[in-house]
Order: sequence, then structure tokens, then C-alpha cells
Amino acid sequence: MEPYELSLAQVSEKIRTKELSPLELTESALARLDAVEPHITAFATVTAEAALAQATAATEEIAAGTYRGPLHGIPIGVKDLYNTAGVRTTSSSAQRADYVPDADSAAVAKLYEAGVVVLGKTHTHEFAFGATTPTTRNPWDTSTVPGGSSGGSGAAVGAGVTLIALGSDTGGSIRIPAAVCGTVGLKPTYGRASRAGVASLSWSLDHVGPLTRNVTDSAIVLNAMAGYDRRDPATVNRAVPDFTAGINDGVAGLKIGIPTNFFNHNVDPEITEATAAVAALYESLGAELVEVEVPMAELLVPTLWGIMMPEASAYHREVMRKTPELFTEEVRTLLQIGESILAVDYVNALRVRTLMQAAWRDLYSTVDVVLAPTVASLALNAENPVTTWGDGSVEGGTSAYSRLCGPANLTGMPALSVPSGFSKSGLPMGVQLIGRPFEESVILRAGRALEEATDFVGRIAPLKDLALA
Repeated sequence: MEPYELSLAQVSEKIRTKELSPLELTESALARLDAVEPHITAFATVTAEAALAQATAATEEIAAGTYRGPLHGIPIGVKDLYNTAGVRTTSSSAQRADYVPDADSAAVAKLYEAGVVVLGKTHTHEFAFGATTPTTRNPWDTSTVPGGSSGGSGAAVGAGVTLIALGSDTGGSIRIPAAVCGTVGLKPTYGRASRAGVASLSWSLDHVGPLTRNVTDSAIVLNAMAGYDRRDPATVNRAVPDFTAGINDGVAGLKIGIPTNFFNHNVDPEITEATAAVAALYESLGAELVEVEVPMAELLVPTLWGIMMPEASAYHREVMRKTPELFTEEVRTLLQIGESILAVDYVNALRVRTLMQAAWRDLYSTVDVVLAPTVASLALNAENPVTTWGDGSVEGGTSAYSRLCGPANLTGMPALSVPSGFSKSGLPMGVQLIGRPFEESVILRAGRALEEATDFVGRIAPLKDLALA
């Protein structure tokens, strides 16, 4: 087995005991990157030379007796929205083709303190305003999209290039590529981790978090990322627990909410079947299944877009006046539409969100976790990312992917996407576990139980059609 194929727990133990060096691991990851990158284009920028230098420094540090913890010497990918000092941060847009920040984003700085090695910057749907990531292909089937907007991160982890990649989630952009690329994706509670130094899509909906090979890996990364930061006024000044504590405690005694509406309309039958199988598995493991009705379901999608679009247009207002031609036509059109939304409609959307948050808090008086499919569709064809439903309606990829993820963004509740199986055609599927605010430990515990009871989690795309296995 090559070093890049190991889990974080396995590889960090080998590094701690000096059985494997960060340099050897990074060389293995870069070799995998060289092999698969021409076919999936996960990276906007590869920083191989800098990564080798970081890995060499980590190797020397550990050899001298200083071990920083489980992330020391671990190669990661960083979504190209996150500022990285001295490294281009393009947001996958011509608008920032030559932008080189002079300081790291808060999350990257914290992960550097933990000892990570950065392989490069992963592609995003331009400025995160979409869910298909046209620049990148899905490693499980390179004719399909990797989801988005953190599509490069999903593809990099799914293809085995990195153990960890950073993403952002405004309408599902961590969980979507996690589900579509067969990885784990964690969107923490709104305010749990700092977004300072990360390009914004919608300031009141944006979250940052990791995509990883397995659930424990996500907990380890959140340990490093979480915490108050005065530079991000949304962060909450509260103690950060050890998210790995109790992660193996199982689901016995947990009440798991099974939605009777919203999450079951226009969803691929294979995804619906896989989600039901996960629910049955949880019940067999000692959880109690409780039917719940999603509150204000008919207002979820319009409220999400009613907030996201004007906030995005406000963020990009200056460059829309100066260089609108540097946006792709898709994103430029969305920003133009966002500018046309009336202030009264935006304010009403904010008011509706407040009511939704209260209604979801009431829902959690009867359950601990809500279980639902992460996305409505399997990986879509990259040349024409749309799906046609049984009622004859046609839905674009961004809508089909973000529709089911929106509730956790609107409420700010933590959500974890975990692989739930593979379709008959071999494409990954995922379920999401949505929890109470600041109860990431509960959804991680539930996700870990699913991982332990199945063999879906931690798989690397074999890329057999490219003869790379």
C-alpha cells in the first residue's frame, strides 16, 4: 500500500513513531497528484516545491523530538477562496488571476501551526457561486462533475491526492462535493470557525470546514480550525471541545429525525433507497427513529437565494462596475440578478430565516439529529449538468445539488455528509446528519457509527478507466 492510501489516523501514527516521514508521505501524494491531475484538474495552483520544503522541515522537526500532533506533516489542499501568503488565490476567476495575498487566512494559519503541508490551491466554482465546478472532473467518473463549489477539494480527496482539503459552504458547498466524490464533508455551526481571509459568497450564510477521507479525520481538522476570532464578527467566543472525544460511542439512545417532507421530493430513487437503508441501520444499532416534519419547507429555497444573491452582489459590486467582463457569463448574470432584488425582499428573507431558526430549534426538542440525503442527484454529466425528474421537470445541477443542503445554511446548524453507498453505475452517494447548534460532536459520533458499520467510507476512486489503479 502506498503512503497516500493510508487514513489520517494510520499515517499520523506512522509519522509520530518515525516509521514514515512527512517527506515520504508528501512525495507519495505529489506522485498521485501528477498521475491524476491531468484527468481531473482539481488544482488551480500546485505548490510542489514549497510542499517539499515544508515536508522536509516537518521531518527534521519530528526527528529532533518535536511532534505537534496528528496533523503534523500531513499534506492538504486549500480551496482557492482561502488566502495563502505568497501563493495565488484566484477564486477560480479571471477577476483575481494575479492576486497574491501577503497573509494567510485564519484557517490556513491555524493549520500551519498544527504542522500541515500545503500541496496547492484547489479549484472552486467561480467565487463559490455555483455547485458544479466546471474546471474539474469527478474522479469516480471523469465524464461527470465533482459537485461544488468546493469541487476541486472533493476531487482531490476522492482521488487520493490529499487526506484533507478545505472547503466553504454557503448552500452546501462542502457537503455537495463530499457526497458526489465519495468523501466526508463537515460544515460546522455558523460561528464555530473563522472565515477571516476567505473570499465571501454570502457573509451571513458562509461557513468554512474540511473534506476528509473519514469522519475522525474531520473531527481532527475541526479541532485545529475552530475558535473565536475577532476578525470574523460571526465567530462565537465559547470553549472548543475535543471533537474526537466520544466519537466512537455509537448511536444507541440517540433520537434520529426522519423527515416526512422536503427531503423526499424529486430525489434520485437510488439515493432515497440508500438513505432509508442508513436509517434502518441506525435503528439496528440502537437509535430511535422519529418522524419529523420540516418546518416552512416551501420557503426554504426562495429564502436561501433571497439572502445569498443580494449579499453576493453587494460583495462584488465594485468589480462589477469596473471589470464585469472578467466574470464568467454564468456568475455575471447571477450578480446582475442579485442587484435587482429589492431591499424589502431581502429584509423579508432575513425575517423568514429568523422564524425558520426558531422552528428548527423546536424540532430539535424531539430529536438529536436529522438524517437526510445530502443531494438530490448523482454526479451529473459535465457537458450538460442537468437532471430530468419523473414528473418531466428539468433541474440544473446547482439547484439539484444545493436544494437539500440549504436548511443547514439558513439555520446555521452543523451538518456532516457521509458516504451512504454507491449507485448501480458506481457513483458515490451520501447522507447528511444535521445537528443542534454547536453539537458537532453528536453528528460526528453518528457519522462515525455509520462509517464503522459499513465499508463505504474512506474509499479512493480507482480511476480504472485511466489505468491508474
